[in-house]
Amino acid sequence: MPSTLRCACGGVDVHSHVVPENFPAYIGRTVQGDWPSMAPAQPCHRSVMIAGKNYRTVVDKCWDVAKRLQDLPAMGLELQVMSPMPELLSYWMNAADAQQLLRFLNDQIAAMVDASAGRLAGLGAVPLQDMDLALRELEYVVKVLGFPGVEVGSNINGVPIGAPQFDPFFEACEALDAAVFVHAIRPAGMERLVGPPPLQQVLGYPGDVGLAAASVITSNLLVRRPKLRIAFSHGGGTLASLLPRLQQGWGVFPALREAVHQAPTEQARKLFYDTLVFDAPTLRHLVASFGDTQLMVGTDYPFNFHDQTPVQRIEAAGFDDAVTARLVQDNAGRFLGRQKVTFP
Repeated sequence: MPSTLRCACGGVDVHSHVVPENFPAYIGRTVQGDWPSMAPAQPCHRSVMIAGKNYRTVVDKCWDVAKRLQDLPAMGLELQVMSPMPELLSYWMNAADAQQLLRFLNDQIAAMVDASAGRLAGLGAVPLQDMDLALRELEYVVKVLGFPGVEVGSNINGVPIGAPQFDPFFEACEALDAAVFVHAIRPAGMERLVGPPPLQQVLGYPGDVGLAAASVITSNLLVRRPKLRIAFSHGGGTLASLLPRLQQGWGVFPALREAVHQAPTEQARKLFYDTLVFDAPTLRHLVASFGDTQLMVGTDYPFNFHDQTPVQRIEAAGFDDAVTARLVQDNAGRFLGRQKVTFP
């Protein structure tokens, strides 16, 4: 990516996803049941098959650069940042197998970036179930592919990202100036939901993202890693609702005050969040809670549950022009390590 993001119509979307047109054949000794494959579906669609089941049927915009670029102007976007479909992060796989799959995905994203004439950027993926492999893949993603950062899950096999065991990874991200985008994955509490599987995305994801963001605060990650840039999908999920309780508890319970070294509200305003909340009052509440310097456009494109009018939603929320510009363009530039968005 260039050192400055150049936007003609303005918006920078930090939350969109890639699924490759095909997956490589497994090359290890024993075929893993969770190694993904593609099956034909209706025209322009394919089904992602995992463990013999259809995980999700996706459209060709997941891999077709030309079709992807055609959609950006109507969404008010000039630049879109792509990351793998979260299930493909594959933390539950054998680490060596996952590394092979993620290397393939990272290279596929790089090829899409190269074909986009500067309209697409990539966030890579690393096998966080194995720290040594994760650190090696992080270096490849940043130093070889030139990506501005990586996508990680809200938990790694049930362990929240704020857990101390992941500190070497965040230390490396800080040293490499790599941004980290946190997306919900296999959320906790699914057994408490009553209804069809899409409730995982609708209700499960925000809860897990909120707990992941809270774990970053209660583990003092940004107190220890003040230069780390880390963002949370879906508006930070439930964090905005949890934060007043966390702040009040920090003032009431000595053990919490001793463990959390900086006020939770102060720490929360150092994290980044996307704007994918589908609601103007909620968006205004996030800006009031986290600050207008910390929110960025997110769409979840091209899945069917994506925001088709992200910039228009922000423009209709009643912010002044300066705040709108920060949410639409400038904050994403800071998150990605490019301090400014300029217009040709």
